[in-house]
Amino acid sequence: MRGDAEPLARCAGIAAQSSRSRGFALPPFRARAMVRFMETLTEIAAVIARHVSKDGFHATSIERVTLVQSSTVTMPMPNVYRPQLCLVAQGQKEVTLGDRVFRYAPGRYGIVTHDLPVTGQVVEATPDKPYLCLCLDFDPVMLGQLALRVPPPPGAPSPPIGKTVSDAGASLLDAVLRLLRLLDDPAALPVLGPLAEQEILYRLLAGPDGARMRHITSSQGRVAQVGRAIAWIGQNFRERFSIERLAAEVGMSPSSLHEHFRAVTAMTPLQFQKQLRLQDARSLMLVQDIDATTAAFHVGYESPTQFSREYRRHFGEPPARDIARLRASPGLAVVA
Repeated sequence: MRGDAEPLARCAGIAAQSSRSRGFALPPFRARAMVRFMETLTEIAAVIARHVSKDGFHATSIERVTLVQSSTVTMPMPNVYRPQLCLVAQGQKEVTLGDRVFRYAPGRYGIVTHDLPVTGQVVEATPDKPYLCLCLDFDPVMLGQLALRVPPPPGAPSPPIGKTVSDAGASLLDAVLRLLRLLDDPAALPVLGPLAEQEILYRLLAGPDGARMRHITSSQGRVAQVGRAIAWIGQNFRERFSIERLAAEVGMSPSSLHEHFRAVTAMTPLQFQKQLRLQDARSLMLVQDIDATTAAFHVGYESPTQFSREYRRHFGEPPARDIARLRASPGLAVVA
């Protein structure tokens, strides 16, 4: 595991240098905690590596758990993140949401509270040391039941942004490892799997992301209204709509919707719609082998010229050239 990428390992190195320069040793309990953290993270990576056979996404026998591997850096690839936890065990990736960039390193996890169109890219991976991560889709029923029993964390409310990346604590890593170990113990999985999953959700609810986690289960307030707006656009992104219509659908004023939608998604509703259209068109061209003009009309564009212009601005290449590049180098197209 790279020391410069892992938060506690980085802190350990800094602390060790500082202590040597001042003539005192790192407290033994902190040194033990850091070693234990690294050992847990290394075991998580080993379990993931043992259960993936090739690059890509891999469903598991644990419901809602997906494992991801990439043995090479990748191109920026679009994806729609569902409400989930994503913990990186090895390698690094960057995820762009609107105008914000989030960097994952070993021992860091991301939380997503709404369906969000993002662009992800593996930025550190080799065949000997591939990018490895675990994704856990949130069960809203389990999460809602726990949220009623776990007191909200103290302090000011967290910003409403629907995605964040944080350093994992030792308790969260331990819970993740317990869940992953059940991949090698199928007899115990039906009994212990839900318990391990509940512990992960508890650690998130009781930690610094607790207030943000509660947005997933809330049916009231501005963030909940934005969530309904996100769902509405997801179902209707191929159709033309106005901010006024969307605001009426979710019971907000246009100005309030614009403000709160941008706070949650880092983009406006129309930018959100555009990303969904472009991602859908790219998938159609790649999977169904249709031409750019047909894809443009299918996702709601009325002008192929406008589609090509916006596609190139978003993906960096005209449609035909971009699709040819993806087909020529499938290993670079792993969705992060």
